[in-house]
Amino acid sequence: MKILFTGASSFTGYWFARELAEVGHEVVMTFRNKTDGYDGVRRSRVEKALELGRSVHGCSFGERQFMELIDEEPGWDLLCHHAADVTNYKSVYFDVAAALQSNTHNLRAVLEALQAKGCRKVLLTGSVFEAGEGAGSDGLRAFSAYGLSKGLTAETFAYWTQIQGMRLAKFVIPNPFGPYEEPRFTAYLVRSWYEGKIPAVNTPADVRDNIHVSLLAKVYADFAGGLPAGPGFQKLSPSGYVENQGGFAQRFARNMHDRLGLPCELELKRQTEFAEPRIRINTDPVDEGRLGWDETQAWDELAEYYRQLFTIESRGNADF
Repeated sequence: MKILFTGASSFTGYWFARELAEVGHEVVMTFRNKTDGYDGVRRSRVEKALELGRSVHGCSFGERQFMELIDEEPGWDLLCHHAADVTNYKSVYFDVAAALQSNTHNLRAVLEALQAKGCRKVLLTGSVFEAGEGAGSDGLRAFSAYGLSKGLTAETFAYWTQIQGMRLAKFVIPNPFGPYEEPRFTAYLVRSWYEGKIPAVNTPADVRDNIHVSLLAKVYADFAGGLPAGPGFQKLSPSGYVENQGGFAQRFARNMHDRLGLPCELELKRQTEFAEPRIRINTDPVDEGRLGWDETQAWDELAEYYRQLFTIESRGNADF
């Protein structure tokens, strides 16, 4: 297929675009900024994404250059809209209205232009932290203001694709981890171990759905490749390691200890505050064998990534 892909500078976006290209699709990626407009690990992802296929920079969803790109190209098969406004996404003051406007800017015109070029399918990335997604506690409310914006984005896409008679597919992401991720939980663990410290897990009782990003990317590409062209809606919510965060931290520590040769000790705090829903997980099992994914290899690659990263950092050239 010829795929128009937004959001390849993000952690999961880079992996999704990479897997789509590796299985033979022609992937045209749009970026809001030029390469030198990105910093740290995001810049590394963008530089690696340039090797996957054609890229267009300074091209935001729904803006003039985006529309011109659609019009100038001879035919499209699929729009993969992975980009989303994530500015201050953890803040309670996250601007939901501004994010919705950015995520869906000029949407009807975008869909009409794509249809004129033969495209009948849209694949939208969602999140388990949207209202009503996955399974869990607290009535499946939106996890945050950011989650609220993602849910409203999905509703807007559902409305306009139905009006246009297009196929809408939604791919719901749980908690991915792996190489080229921002310095979040797993990177904090590894950094602490390299510094000779014992990292603390402050929310060991929260149940989450962590998944190797390499596996998630294979599921995404497989889902994208199997979408029918007729109008309608379908959704996939792939699940990985469903366990409390203490259990996942121990799983991660065991696999890094074996490969990095570090003690990889943990301090599991006694959790007394539950500011977030206790349980939030995806519900669709993944057939790893059919996809040709190797769990051992994924752990090996992750350990090697961190080994190289922290070796570089010790020389004063860290990526994050």
